[in-house]
Amino acid sequence: MSIAGLQHIAFIMDGNRRWAKQRGLPVFQGHKKGADVLVDIAKAVKELGVKYMTVYAFSTENWQRSESEVSQLMDLLRQYLDSGFDELQKNNACIKFIGERNMLAPDIVEKIEKIERDTAQNSAVTLCVALSYGGRQEITAAVRKIAAQTAEGKLRVEDIDADVVGNNLYTAGIPDPDLMIRTGGEFRMSNYLLWQLSYSELYFSKTLWPDFAAAELKQIIEDYTKRERRYGKS
Repeated sequence: MSIAGLQHIAFIMDGNRRWAKQRGLPVFQGHKKGADVLVDIAKAVKELGVKYMTVYAFSTENWQRSESEVSQLMDLLRQYLDSGFDELQKNNACIKFIGERNMLAPDIVEKIEKIERDTAQNSAVTLCVALSYGGRQEITAAVRKIAAQTAEGKLRVEDIDADVVGNNLYTAGIPDPDLMIRTGGEFRMSNYLLWQLSYSELYFSKTLWPDFAAAELKQIIEDYTKRERRYGKS
């Protein structure tokens, strides 16, 4: 099954902590459940014929959370980098990571790079994980790269356009999202894919991420197919 005109879905996976607190569980359990749901939704996206999926896993602002929560999140990340993505690899998923890698521990960076190498030739779906990521930081990094290319004489100022900017973002080579889904009932972008979401359709779900399921995803996509995307033309 495939949906015409729908190549890329972006997700803000919000609600893990609230889900855990509602059940009297440690926050860590909410993040663990959320990580499991990510794998399930990625498989559902693939089955729907959508070729790209980007998820907001950990923002640059998340580093400001308590030291204990950040430590638990990094330990959970290590576990999933070791084996949590195995099922997606078997399902022919290409896995990429975008964000400020210099803020991550060296062993985590090594695991990330290994997964990217191991899945580089997979083609059924591309899962792009935004990790230690911020939209403003991404645009700032792109501006710096473009400025360096200009200073080196590799790029003329008059040739800088939207395509040049896009080609210097972390997501270079990946089409912009057609649809962005945020779970958890919040109505904001939270510094996520600020350039790429300029013309995306937005959907805000009240469902907390650990309760999000393929059935709701299909309902949202059905709603998406009824929308008319004008790209500011009318």
